[in-house]
Amino acid sequence: MAVKIRLKRMGSKKTPFYRIVVADSRSPRDGRFIEEIGTYNPLKDPAVVELKEEVVMDWLGKGAQPSDTVRNILSREGIMKKFHEAKYTKK
Repeated sequence: MAVKIRLKRMGSKKTPFYRIVVADSRSPRDGRFIEEIGTYNPLKDPAVVELKEEVVMDWLGKGAQPSDTVRNILSREGIMKKFHEAKYTKK
């Protein structure tokens, strides 16, 4: 089963708000998901991102693949760097 970390669109028309979720890659964008791990609000002047960092690291460690947009968000928050360092310093 391919698991992805991706955005789920919420909010009303012309006011998007996103939840960052872990979902099976075959499920629809706004459909079933496994776990909610954060939120993303692009409408605020500096975009507001809230993440459960430990849960994100756990899912990345299990092999979940972030979508391109989520990868950019995680990089800006510094989580991808932490994951990369944790992955390669265990040896």
